[in-house]
Amino acid sequence: MQYLILFLMQKTLKKYFGYDEFRPLQAEIISHVLEKNNAFVLMPTGGGKSLCFQLPALKFPGITLVISPLIALMKDQVDALRANGVEAEFINSSLTSTEINRIENRSRKGEIKILYLAPERLALSTFQYFLKSLEISLIAIDEAHCISEWGHDFRPDYRNLAKLRNIFPSVPVIALTATATDKVREDIVRQLEMKDAPVFISSFNRPNLTYVVRPKKNAFANLVNLLKKYPDRSVIIYCFSRKETESIAADLKQKGFKAAAYHAGLENEKRRKTQEKFVRDEVQIIVATIAFGMGIDKPDVRLIVHYSLPKSIEGYYQETGRAGRDGLPSECVLFYSYGDTMKHNYFLRDIQDENERKGAQKKLAQVVEYAELRTCRRAYLLGYFSEKQEAEGCGGCDVCLRPKEEVDATIISQKILSAIVRTGERFGGRYVMSVLRGSRVKKVLEFGHDQLSVFGIAKDSSEEEIMYFINLLIAKGYAAKSEGEYPMIYLTNLGKKFLNNREKIFLLSPQFEKESELEVKKKKGALEYDTQLFEQLRAIRKSLAEQKGVPPFIVFSDVALQEMAYYFPQNKESFLQISGVGAMKLSEYGEKFMGVIGDYAKKNNLVEKQNISHRDAPSLRLKNNRNQDKEVLARRIHGGAGSTYMETKERLNAGMSLGRIASERKLSLVTIIAHIEKLKESGEEIEIEHLRLPEKRFQEIKVAFEKSGGALLSPVLNILGEDYSYEELRVARLFL
Repeated sequence: MQYLILFLMQKTLKKYFGYDEFRPLQAEIISHVLEKNNAFVLMPTGGGKSLCFQLPALKFPGITLVISPLIALMKDQVDALRANGVEAEFINSSLTSTEINRIENRSRKGEIKILYLAPERLALSTFQYFLKSLEISLIAIDEAHCISEWGHDFRPDYRNLAKLRNIFPSVPVIALTATATDKVREDIVRQLEMKDAPVFISSFNRPNLTYVVRPKKNAFANLVNLLKKYPDRSVIIYCFSRKETESIAADLKQKGFKAAAYHAGLENEKRRKTQEKFVRDEVQIIVATIAFGMGIDKPDVRLIVHYSLPKSIEGYYQETGRAGRDGLPSECVLFYSYGDTMKHNYFLRDIQDENERKGAQKKLAQVVEYAELRTCRRAYLLGYFSEKQEAEGCGGCDVCLRPKEEVDATIISQKILSAIVRTGERFGGRYVMSVLRGSRVKKVLEFGHDQLSVFGIAKDSSEEEIMYFINLLIAKGYAAKSEGEYPMIYLTNLGKKFLNNREKIFLLSPQFEKESELEVKKKKGALEYDTQLFEQLRAIRKSLAEQKGVPPFIVFSDVALQEMAYYFPQNKESFLQISGVGAMKLSEYGEKFMGVIGDYAKKNNLVEKQNISHRDAPSLRLKNNRNQDKEVLARRIHGGAGSTYMETKERLNAGMSLGRIASERKLSLVTIIAHIEKLKESGEEIEIEHLRLPEKRFQEIKVAFEKSGGALLSPVLNILGEDYSYEELRVARLFL
């Protein structure tokens, strides 16, 4: 049965990776891959793409090949897998021939489950011969957009993947990427000959990220103030040129920050060491060029700053996606000056192919449009990837966080739209602004626009204010921009109607002075953890990581440390309930961390809190709520957000399996079982007979519950051993 397979995979998920539940779409993708089918996965950075091939790799008998373009990323992922007890290796140009021979021999002997490869290796006939000697069960292609010339990060070496497909035509392939437009998706599927593969598209929304655009005035001083908000936290700053990265990194060092430049012009060894120091928290800030990708699998980057304009929305989304991969609140700030577009356009003029040049100009124009938005930035990013945001505002960008105060903007709007018409609807917003402010620049005088009635009629308004309302009128549909290197503004039918009928218009008031006061949105339900203990745990984590020669996040994530500093776990059972704690990490680090937590709790008179957010939660709740009034519980189940229980009930009573309900509702099995427990506890009539486990297995679980003398799951699992999962026990408990 499908749900039994998923039970076992969830058990593997906890054992090796320390997580109790799958993220959205993961269970569905993993089930599909386990049936040896091809799959194309489009999932944002931090969404859990890697587990979609790492878990099946542990289930399959042979080896899983992972094609990855980034050497540093390979090392980080292999280190993380080894820390979790998974046999993994990588082969790329950073290794000596002796090291490669050792890994190849281990692979032939079946000692490795996951082997990461650089794409250029596939072009070597000797390496192809080596691959033919292996029992390959799955091929995973990470950063699949690199195969498409239409993508923002095309890599010619990825074309070698066609050879891999020819050598192993019957081996299932899973292609994964975080950023791909419809055109790029089609190209990936065609290049990899995966026409029949389903496309699994996860939401592009990263709710823990806050998007902010600030005017590029006194930029360095504002940057320093911004960095002070993130003491001792990891930050990436993107710049336009190598020279700028060196300059800003040097200036930040003078201000006392641990900063380093990172770009393609550095020697390989220097670049490697810089990246390693950043990953290991020895350097706080990396200043990098926007043209050079940083293959960093670092989950705790708290701030991404674009000091210069990115080239495309895809690139911007991917670069900001390096923030908050652990799901904790993080900020993405873009310093915007229209003058930065001139730097890009200077280089775009050198592109000989006209179609390619126009495509690049269009991508740049979209970035400018994003930077000048007066509507929700998150909605714009989602819309770019063909996803609609349901809510009117996201509450996580500077536009939505800004105080909502409408003003009568009729007069300024009339002035702007009239100036657009009077100048012939063939100029950009900044030219229109110059005319309105009465600027006697050469271009205005040459066209004779200093003689127009609209010349100087808004001289009392600042440049910033006029540009704000121009962009807002475009956003509201009263005006529009043409495409091309020099976009022109023209009136829409709505704008013409507004002028002709002398209508009134109310628009949001500009709040420029409050830009710096915006705060990163706190994640709903965030833990109010003990910050002092958290810092102590961070110090221990760093010390252990240095001993092991791995980045600190491979020992434990910030999420895990925050949970430790909130729940104060002091025994193996409760420590295992911390997110990211599996069997290997419990054995390796549990005693050290529990010792520190215990000492801190004793010194500060703190007691361990019950962690009901993980696998034993339902049993604890059942025990604690046994005397709760059923009418109160029923109101919770039927009312408001509780209607999610009734959706589960409808499918349950229709005879659906747990796996199908979870798949249709895009929820984890753990959540669906919790719904059933609540429904049963509240007295709802539900049909669950079809969920009963095979009789022999059920009887064994029943006897174990009787021996344990209670309803808790952990004691029962200790009696039964590793052949059983928590989810099976919870299903069996429904019938006891």
